[in-house]
Amino acid sequence: MAIIMRSEFDDIRAHITAEPPRPGDLLELAHSLLDDLELLRTREAILRSHYLALLTAARASVAAEAAGHPAPLTFLQHELAEHGQLPDGEQAQRILSDATAAQAMLTHLDEPTPRRPRPARGPHCGGVSRRLRG
Repeated sequence: MAIIMRSEFDDIRAHITAEPPRPGDLLELAHSLLDDLELLRTREAILRSHYLALLTAARASVAAEAAGHPAPLTFLQHELAEHGQLPDGEQAQRILSDATAAQAMLTHLDEPTPRRPRPARGPHCGGVSRRLRG
């Protein structure tokens, strides 16, 4: 999969914008697709920054625990609270059971799936309107 660099993206947008608009034209569709692509790139950048902040908080919490800090989860709790994801008492049990189930599913993800035996089929035809004789 080829990744379009920002400069190439800007060149394509400039080329499409320079053309006179014609309703129903492919250029109109291309312009719409470029707008969608721009939106998706922005969303991806936001998600990446949230992931990086969460990963940094998780690593800081583990490091704080290793260093004997009295409240090692402070970093992680702060990051979760920033996004309204800090669980309250009644959510805790559900979150723990969801995490346990997800972990169990992940351990079985790499296992090969057994092939199911296929039942023997009788003769069949490729068309809907035809029948086999006999």
